[in-house]
Amino acid sequence: MSENGAKPTREQALATLRAHDKFLLTTHERPDGDAVGSLAAMQHVLAALGKDSVSFLTADEFPLPYEYRFIDLDGLVTEAPEDLSERILVFLDCGNIDRTPAAALQGEGRCILNIDHHHDNTRFGTLNHVDPSASCTAEMVWDLMKGLGVEATPEIAEALYVGVVTDTGRFMYENTGSRAHEMAAELIEGGIDVHAIYRRLFEGVPQGKLELLARGLANVERFDGGLLTLTHLSREDYAATGADESYSEGVVDHLRALEGTAVAGLVRDLLGDGEQRRKVSLRAADDRVDVSAIARAQGGGGHRRAAGFSTTMGYPQLVEILRASLADQL
Repeated sequence: MSENGAKPTREQALATLRAHDKFLLTTHERPDGDAVGSLAAMQHVLAALGKDSVSFLTADEFPLPYEYRFIDLDGLVTEAPEDLSERILVFLDCGNIDRTPAAALQGEGRCILNIDHHHDNTRFGTLNHVDPSASCTAEMVWDLMKGLGVEATPEIAEALYVGVVTDTGRFMYENTGSRAHEMAAELIEGGIDVHAIYRRLFEGVPQGKLELLARGLANVERFDGGLLTLTHLSREDYAATGADESYSEGVVDHLRALEGTAVAGLVRDLLGDGEQRRKVSLRAADDRVDVSAIARAQGGGGHRRAAGFSTTMGYPQLVEILRASLADQL
């Protein structure tokens, strides 16, 4: 483990997982690969220990993004169980409890185990096992699994690999430490089919996703000499392409790669909301800018180089806020 203070909380987390028999696991809204992978892996780890554990996501999170639908989410429920008060709540990869519908699960005297790697985690748990040096929450689940003496089954290994490969950007992002490679090597040695996982995650792209990307690239705008590169996707763009909301995943990364960009952003309409809300995804091209600070100021959060927030502000107002926020850091 790291030397940033996570070791004592690791032992406390292990003690909590060993001492109790009933758990409810959950993660953040609009779960990504690390969230889904960590949730599935922890569910199987606790099942291997004979624990009574269920995973919880609200019904409006489904269908999950097509890339993650192959992950085995055994024991998943969309309604809180009647015996919720008897269960330890385990939040995985959730930097801020208010950003998840599962916030409604908290109650007076309820024990919450918060397992996360985001540096801006609000430490909302009864016990906060937060390790910003970890590449992903899946890496922390892998470490806890080893501490609990559980062997990685094919289902656990596959879920953990999805977590690490997606949250490190296929091992390209700056959060990719040596432990991420050690974890991947161990999972590969255990027999996971890396090629099959890559194909499920990154190939077999639906046509609607490609058409949505084309619209996103056609809408690119650059500000302040190219330091800020933005695009936007409207409800009409989704309707015209027949795209799911999740198909916008990865659009912003094309913008980050553009020469001269310090911050890339995607502003997209959120579908299904009664009010007009937008999701803003931000990516920093290097260490000059901390986009998590920009996101936190708007009620969101994330990593230094990858963060986001939701808002009712219109696109022109968002452009001005992002330009000002970028200028404050450069």
